[in-house]
Amino acid sequence: MTRHRSLAAAAVLAVLAGTATSTTATAASALRYSCSTSTKSIDDAGYSGPWPDNWDVTVQVCAARSGGTVYAYADVRWDGPSFYGTTNAKIFDGAKVRVQIMQSREGTDPVVMERDFSLRERMERATPGGDRDGSFRTPVISHQASGNAYGNAVLFLDWHKDGHGYQAHDFKGSPTL
Repeated sequence: MTRHRSLAAAAVLAVLAGTATSTTATAASALRYSCSTSTKSIDDAGYSGPWPDNWDVTVQVCAARSGGTVYAYADVRWDGPSFYGTTNAKIFDGAKVRVQIMQSREGTDPVVMERDFSLRERMERATPGGDRDGSFRTPVISHQASGNAYGNAVLFLDWHKDGHGYQAHDFKGSPTL
């Protein structure tokens, strides 16, 4: 095979691979998702001053099934306090949301797929008015899952200089599929 034909074959394979990826992404977005939403008020463990410091966080976890594949994502919305004042406030040492696909079994529900998505920079970013409000929709994760399964999300927050590391905050999982 000539070099020209090799390059042409590689280009065709790259286009086909890109088409397969975009087709999979399109298929996942066209599914009918079942969702559950829950809200928590979370105390800033790194601050003990006089100002209100709770973060109101709402997480909607959605899952869908197509044949043997389960798809899941999370929508995270937060309303943080505005007392931090500066646009460059160091609030977290880390913040992330973990999206999981859980196998639904009697007794324990094992995690069959999970992926973490960083939120620290998004949550620390102030709006023009100084508020720490925002939202983030994770990319969709997927896994071949036989039997019943559902999506789940856990928010991990590591408050700046509190000395406790990441603290997990569980939210309600999606309906079982």
